[in-house]
Amino acid sequence: MARRWSEQRRRDPFYRAAQREGLRSRAAFKLLELNERYRFLRPGDRVLDLGASPGGWSLVALEAVGPAGSVVSVDVRAFAPLEGGRFVRGRVGDPTLRARLGDAPFQVVLSDMSPTISGAYSTDHARSVELVRQAFLLAREVLRPRGTFVAKVFQGDLLEGLRQELAPDFHQLVVTKPKASRETSSEMYLIGRGLRRRTGPAVGAPSPEQGPAVAGTATDIPPAGRPGNPR
Repeated sequence: MARRWSEQRRRDPFYRAAQREGLRSRAAFKLLELNERYRFLRPGDRVLDLGASPGGWSLVALEAVGPAGSVVSVDVRAFAPLEGGRFVRGRVGDPTLRARLGDAPFQVVLSDMSPTISGAYSTDHARSVELVRQAFLLAREVLRPRGTFVAKVFQGDLLEGLRQELAPDFHQLVVTKPKASRETSSEMYLIGRGLRRRTGPAVGAPSPEQGPAVAGTATDIPPAGRPGNPR
């Protein structure tokens, strides 16, 4: 099995391109593609990258925001330093993490986090949804108004409910799958643009009066596949 996985990876055009271009992971192409389509990374932005190891997304973000911007990378695993970036060792959900990110707000919060794959589809899907919730709770605290939240989630029956939870917090919420994702992967990306000022209950506690809040959302969801592969 290990040999077959290694052979498949060598045939993967995005893996080969990442090696050729000096990118830290094939996942970098997913962010490049998403940003090309939705233009959420701009020069001078301050960006928070959650679950950043091995640094592929942080590297793309650093190049996009330029010398006037900054990128803070968070992960429990350290990785080789990125010139111009800042690394914070920590886990999303840790109550001490917020204070270590600094006082300045962020224009963009990225999360390419994946749960530890158990092999049980429903379990992996539910865990990925919970990771998005935890990432957004932090993003809610650190994003400036009209900021952008980008997060990976595995497709499944809980995705629509998650989308309804997040939709009221943004002027637009998109669910999409970049071409750089493997065909067999069920990973999707939520892109919330134009963070609204908080006027209602937190994510995970919608009011009965709120109802399905899907106005201003868009979607591009393919048939369900297998749980997403790590970076």
